Amino acid sequence: MPNRLSVSELSARLARCEVSARQAVQACLDQIQRLEPAIHAFISHLPADALEQADAADQLLAAGGDFARPLLGVPIATKDVIAVQGHPLNCGSKILGNFISPYDATAIAKLKAAGAIILGRLNMDEFAMGSSTENSAFGPTRNPWDTTRIPGGSSGGSAAAVAADEIIAALGSDTGGSVRQPAALCGCVGLKPTYGRVSRYGLVAYASSLDQIGTCTKTVRDAALLLEVIAGHDPRDSTSLPQAVPSYSTKLNGEIRGLKVGLPKEYLVGGLDPQVKAAVAAAVNKFEELGAEVIEVSLPHTDYAIASYYIIATAEASANLARFDGVRYGARVPGEDTLELYCRTRGRGFGAEVKRRIILGTYVLSGGYHDAYYLRAQKVRTLIRRDFLRAFEQVDALITPTTPTAAFKLGEKSGDPLQMYLEDIFTISCNLAGICGLVVPCGFASVTDAPPAARSMRLPIGLQLLGKPLGEETLLRLGHAYEQATPWHLEKPPL
Repeated sequence: MPNRLSVSELSARLARCEVSARQAVQACLDQIQRLEPAIHAFISHLPADALEQADAADQLLAAGGDFARPLLGVPIATKDVIAVQGHPLNCGSKILGNFISPYDATAIAKLKAAGAIILGRLNMDEFAMGSSTENSAFGPTRNPWDTTRIPGGSSGGSAAAVAADEIIAALGSDTGGSVRQPAALCGCVGLKPTYGRVSRYGLVAYASSLDQIGTCTKTVRDAALLLEVIAGHDPRDSTSLPQAVPSYSTKLNGEIRGLKVGLPKEYLVGGLDPQVKAAVAAAVNKFEELGAEVIEVSLPHTDYAIASYYIIATAEASANLARFDGVRYGARVPGEDTLELYCRTRGRGFGAEVKRRIILGTYVLSGGYHDAYYLRAQKVRTLIRRDFLRAFEQVDALITPTTPTAAFKLGEKSGDPLQMYLEDIFTISCNLAGICGLVVPCGFASVTDAPPAARSMRLPIGLQLLGKPLGEETLLRLGHAYEQATPWHLEKPPL
């Protein structure tokens, strides 16, 4: 079935006219119809629009294709925080009501220019605030490997849809691990580029100094192909980097001999599930077999990352979400005066987790607390970035777990925000430092607490690779070499 193919496989078959874009889109639509009642990865999709895009792509393919459009006819979906002209834009929230985006995000415009078919919008934690996709106003997404468990967050819909073959690839956003963590828990490849490598124009802001658009794909090669398309300078984003975009996919030759990989001692901590620890250890051994040199390194300020992140991120969220007030766009709950309108609209429009983070962010920015919390957190952030840059003087990349455990049960941690925040312990430093990160499947955990009939169930484990600023080429080389030497990316959930 075309929906089970990777981007590179489908592109090759489309070019050879072995399958049509309409067939590929229809296969995805059929899978969505079959699985969505159980998984709920999509918030919305427009079948007629997608098939119309497919027919236009097929006309170009029948005429010999267009070599300047490397994704011609490939169906891709996007997290519901990235603007697509003419499509709903809800950010997993009630507060935007029936808002329709009037323009394309730069990443979407680049995908369209490359010939991709934008099929629909994927579920997420409200305004990207969460680690489980349980905070969506549209209901939770479920993990395709076990629908009683979370898919990760906040890009849980993106990872679940790719893992379930509902879509060929997806865009997500990563503020503290929101692409990498769900990719690990769903058995996908998740890429968080360097801050500024991909334009944030059209990405609804959560924490502007941390947000980055990333990808969920079935293979590392697909991640490289999508990054080649969406990366690059954009004058509409002042933080966009002006560096040229390499041809990442042509560098994936499987050769990593001589590369030095660092193993941060602070990441192999207590609380790490033994099965996750064993899978990461086996991956380290595999890298050594492939010719990489593994060196222990230290990131001494790692213990302060969670506290710093949840001060900086919530402070920026407090400022960014002030625009959702019921006046200019989105839902509106009338009041007797402007203040009451604000209070009613925001009170009913935002969910509990968003309110929690706005309140926390407003508090740390308030008079008398700004220097004690926000300024100090920014100083710690600088120390964390220095830790990474110092480590990268010794090694080409770092290798770490992605999550402390495999996917947990729906509702298991939703009543304890602190435990939920600790799920991001291995991913948030990457965003604080502004570096790049890649997650690849590295094994499975057995479900030991399941009923006897379900004890053969397995849950994916993801390996995280962290790279220097603009070090995506090295990460993709490492990830591709590991992927080709292991079977994990070939496994499919038992749907």
